[in-house]
Formats: sequence, C-alpha cells, structure tokens
Amino acid sequence: MTNIRIAIQKSGRLNEDSLKILKDCGISINNGKDQLKASARNFPLEVFYLRNGDIPQYLRDGVVDTAIIGENVLVEKGKDIGWTEKLGFSKCRVSLAVPKTMKYSTAKDFEGKRIATSYPNTVNDYLKKKGVKADLHIINGSVEIAPNIGLADGICDIVSSGSTLFKNNLEEVEVILKSEAVLAVSPKISEERQEILKKLQFRIQSVLQARQSKYILLNAPNDKLDAIIELLPGMRSPTVLPLAEEGWSSVHTVLNQDKFWEVIDELKQAGAEGILVCPIEKMVL
Repeated sequence: MTNIRIAIQKSGRLNEDSLKILKDCGISINNGKDQLKASARNFPLEVFYLRNGDIPQYLRDGVVDTAIIGENVLVEKGKDIGWTEKLGFSKCRVSLAVPKTMKYSTAKDFEGKRIATSYPNTVNDYLKKKGVKADLHIINGSVEIAPNIGLADGICDIVSSGSTLFKNNLEEVEVILKSEAVLAVSPKISEERQEILKKLQFRIQSVLQARQSKYILLNAPNDKLDAIIELLPGMRSPTVLPLAEEGWSSVHTVLNQDKFWEVIDELKQAGAEGILVCPIEKMVL
C-alpha cells in the first residue's frame, strides 16, 4: 500500500505541535525514542524527523511528499515550494532589531551597517526592495549577541515574545515577515499520493476549524428570541428548541473564537441566560 511521506521538525516546539495536530486528526504514530522515521498505524502515512533547515531540500528532491514547516524557512530556503494550508501554530516574526542606544527612524539607517542573521536571503530581498546596501554576517546560533560583542550593528532573527531581544538590550524596528507553520507540498508528489494528501488536508481543516470555534447553548425568552438570533453568526442558522418552561427556548450555535467575548456580552444584554460554552473536537463542513 502506498504511504504519503511527511517531514516534521526533529525536535522542539514545532515538533510537538506537529505531532499534536496529527494526533487530533486521528492518526496514531508508532513513535519510538530517537527514531528518524515512523509509520502510522491507522493511516497511510510515514513521518520523517528532520532538521528544519533541511526539509525544503527533501521536498524539492521528492524524498518526502509534504511537510509541516515554518513559512519563514520556506521563504528563506524554499521559495520554489508551495504550501496548501496555514496551520495556526508556531507563529513568529522575522524582524530587524538594533541596540536600544542606536537612533533609528527608517530602514535607510541600515545603509552601510553590519547585520548578523541566519536569514540572509530574506534580509537581502527586503533590503533590495528598500534600496539599502548592508554587510551581512551569516550566523547559525545566537544571533542576538552579535551587537554586544561588536560583530554587527543590528540583527535579523525570528521573534516570538520579544523577551530574548529585551534581555540583550535590543529593540525590534522592522518586521520583514510574519510566519506560522504551514503544510508544504513537494513539486514531485505523485497523483496517488496527492489523493492521500487531500484526505489528510481534509482532516487538518476539520481540526483547525474546531480550534477556532466554540459551541454555545443558551436560554432565551421567546419575546426576545428574534433579537438574540440576529446576533448569532452561526454556520448556517442556530438550532432553536422549546424548553419545558413555557415562553422560553434553548438556542444552540457555533461562534468564532475571535469574536466570542464580544458576542457573549451582546447576547447577555439582549436577554440571553444560562450561557454554556463547550470546546469542539472536530468540525466537518
């Protein structure tokens, strides 16, 4: 039987989040310690555990068919490789930062300066668009210490919370790229494996939709029912059921997590009571 081959990061947070989304898709992986490859028990899938920076080449060569990888890595090392789905985790920024003591106003301030980075292609593309010429020092590792030891005037690196920049007395001044994990696809994937990928993507979409939504149940007086339903942007329309108490109904619907608290406040003001909120495990549209 043909298996689809998926690459994920060998270790770290992206590894954990990647395995979690596969698990939430109902895929059980025969995962042993320090394995470089593992098979799924209940889905035609093999997992390859690889160094993040090596994954684009494995995709390009067709050694793996798909991968969960940071969009920032694709921009830096795999612009020729497409992706089909943003996965909503491992969010970060690729940013330029300078010492807090440096006066900074625009990207032009990097003219003739030294920038330490692990993302030379990304930085070069950005500076070229801005008409700026700078000297790049390519560093694999702790880029943020470069200004403190006199190696560079600024840095370009991934930023999540900004705490590492703060600890090194650096200030984020330009966001070059906003990134998150994506499902990338090899240009050499076969038609047979594309069909398996579609099934995997369908499961992933169901999981992501559920993560972004909440199932709510509420009680509403019938004389206020129309006003309450007007506030509910459900999948199609809310479910309304009569309660045992005359003059009241139970309303069931799904809310997007981003608008959740705003809508809940409006529902309370409109007369909704006994609002119950439940997580959704899967959501098939």
